[in-house]
Amino acid sequence: MSKLVQLTTFSSEKGDLTVFEKILPGELKRAFYIYNVDSVTQQRALHGHRKESNALIALNGNCRIFVTNGVEESYFHLTRPDECLVIEPGDWHIIDEFSKETILLVLSNEHYDPSDYFFDRP
Repeated sequence: MSKLVQLTTFSSEKGDLTVFEKILPGELKRAFYIYNVDSVTQQRALHGHRKESNALIALNGNCRIFVTNGVEESYFHLTRPDECLVIEPGDWHIIDEFSKETILLVLSNEHYDPSDYFFDRP
């Protein structure tokens, strides 16, 4: 099941530096970001992956993610750039409640493969 991870952050008078490492299995193969979502009611994702793991980080703003694996269901709120939601293979998810300024970074351990997606909620 998906889990929220606190990323290591180093703070000084120069600012903050947050590190993303050893979070996803394997190597990072893809990154993309979602922004300019028009409405708080707009939904993104509505799918899951068979083998891919994803890490979601709200670099700016905030959003909510609903996740289910067919047995467990959880809501996660990403509100800080030092929090990371790891979505496991088999977890189906919806992303919504975007604030206007949200920039959501998604990191993946797989290249894009349409056959890895499933759209029916478990």
